[in-house]
Amino acid sequence: MNKKHKGKYRPDTTRAKWWDYGNNGAYFVTINAYKRKHYFGVIKKGEMILSEIGNIAKNCWLEIPEHFPYVDLGAFVVMPDHVHGVIIINKPRHEKDDYLISRPSVKAQDFAPHFAPPNNTFGPQSKNLASIVRGLKVGVTKNARKIDPNFAWQSRYHDHIIKNEIEHNHIESYIINNPKNWEA
Repeated sequence: MNKKHKGKYRPDTTRAKWWDYGNNGAYFVTINAYKRKHYFGVIKKGEMILSEIGNIAKNCWLEIPEHFPYVDLGAFVVMPDHVHGVIIINKPRHEKDDYLISRPSVKAQDFAPHFAPPNNTFGPQSKNLASIVRGLKVGVTKNARKIDPNFAWQSRYHDHIIKNEIEHNHIESYIINNPKNWEA
């Protein structure tokens, strides 16, 4: 059900209500440019040719672990109007209990939750997937607006909790092959 926030109706969250996005795990994210505008470059003959803003997005993605030292990065690609990537939250076990994998190289049975994880609750919005994506968006926006003052992201992003190694391999293959499969 849509609820009012600051006098406006807002769609319910697309996040899994049963999951705490600060948990260790692998997450497939897609972050779109506002109105899917092609800020990041073009694809020619199945290869992504990055624009200046595309290079900013790439560099900011690669810098995520510098700002969030508990994050490892999986495959990623900057496309003309969006960014796909795998973000792996890998906090020390004493900081947060693991319900999913901490690294994608472990055995598939280590991906699935062994018992019901805690519900996602409101609290400090740091050290979780949303804070990582927000940091990326801020970094890209700050630098991209020096080139194009109209640069903007869609207000939300898509995420998928990666549940096992088979799914992880399929998603990484999709990411890597995305430019070859792009239809302009």
